[in-house]
Amino acid sequence: MKKPLTAVVMGSDSDYPVMKEAAEALKKFKVPYEVRILSAHRTPNEVAEFAASARKRGIRVIIAGAGGAAHLPGMIASYTELPVIGVPVPIGVMQGEDALYSIVQMPKGVPVATVAIGNAWNAGILAVQILGAGSDPLLDEIHHYKEKMRSEVLGKKL
Repeated sequence: MKKPLTAVVMGSDSDYPVMKEAAEALKKFKVPYEVRILSAHRTPNEVAEFAASARKRGIRVIIAGAGGAAHLPGMIASYTELPVIGVPVPIGVMQGEDALYSIVQMPKGVPVATVAIGNAWNAGILAVQILGAGSDPLLDEIHHYKEKMRSEVLGKKL
């Protein structure tokens, strides 16, 4: 297996049904990735170590899912210079709205890109686009993917 370029991280295995979509998107574009479970609240030292060492290990983009208190994406972003994409995971009474608000309200200088609630697929696509900024073949694949979506929409008849 190739060395991972992207990490998909979640705070609990219960987030996996949502977060596996990010892995599937990365797999579609043949982007090597790793999947980790790290809790901002239950394993804070390991989160800090993971984020601080990610670049040295060859990771270029981190996708972090967060439900509930939603601190994982922001905590990871505070420990790394790599781009972090937050995925609000729909759980609890607010069904991810609380996570969305938490992720998008990062302080100045600690950005976290954010996708729609529960839309880890788009986080995977965004990671591919970020990686593709330095790779024309990846950008060409994204172009073909978007053209296929466009053709499908234009081909629909009611």
